[in-house]
Amino acid sequence: MDSRRLRTGQTSRVHIGHRDGRPPEVIFETDSILIEAPNWTLDGADLIINGDGLLWSLAADGSGGLAQIPLEGVPELNNDHVLAPDGEHIFVSANDWHIYRASLSGGPTRRVTNPGGRMHFLHGVSPDGQTLAYIGLEPGAGDAWSSGNVFSIPADGGADRQLTTGTRPADGSEFSPDGTWIYFNTEAFETAAGHAQIARMRTDGSDVQQLTADEGVNWFPHLSPDGASAVYLSFPPGTEGHPADRWVDVKLVDGPDWAHPRTVQRLFGGQGTLNVNSWAPDSERFAYISYPIDSPAGRPHSA
Repeated sequence: MDSRRLRTGQTSRVHIGHRDGRPPEVIFETDSILIEAPNWTLDGADLIINGDGLLWSLAADGSGGLAQIPLEGVPELNNDHVLAPDGEHIFVSANDWHIYRASLSGGPTRRVTNPGGRMHFLHGVSPDGQTLAYIGLEPGAGDAWSSGNVFSIPADGGADRQLTTGTRPADGSEFSPDGTWIYFNTEAFETAAGHAQIARMRTDGSDVQQLTADEGVNWFPHLSPDGASAVYLSFPPGTEGHPADRWVDVKLVDGPDWAHPRTVQRLFGGQGTLNVNSWAPDSERFAYISYPIDSPAGRPHSA
């Protein structure tokens, strides 16, 4: 899988949203590289972003531009990367379908996942740093992209544990800040293919609870560090998967009220916008990315 590239007239814009309802702001924009999936570092100083198969840092105020984090011994990266709770390391998914552990300062990497045919896409690290939650796809299952289930694996490597089963795909598995739940999106509640909704389950795969039930196709739930809020990405009805270059809504949930989310912003994006947890450590701000394309009339379009 090749790294994504910007289309003609397209830019990557990094936005900062606010829990208190203030309008979002654009802190950085580039028309030279398609960047994706911001994380916020534990010290609050930087965002960690992927682009062109590489890992980059960007000051949280957008100043100074992108700085590459040079990783060794890892193939091109995709947009599934999550910071370790120690604030010094990161787990990344690469285009050989494996997960690696790396230092945020760069240098050698270490593969975590086991050999074999499964495709691994990282989404969550437990608060104690001991366990990873990932989405496993089985290439021999026919349509591999629809075979996603939630698995866990020790962060130092070891035996995989499958947490969801069935033919309806799941994605975006992420631990709650208290470590008692895994939040994820799944098509298991709907009869229409592609109609993902947000759910949570215990970390052993039990007690699955549906949290959203609306016409939107809802992906990638991310809880704030204090556990009091969440953001997720909502695609238009009928969307299958989480494609790029779509009009989507960034949704904000206050407390446990998943039935009445606030729309933070409607933007042109999708894939890469909000794939990983991007909350600031103060739980007041979160980062995400849009990909507008300048039309002849000067407006983003979806063609």
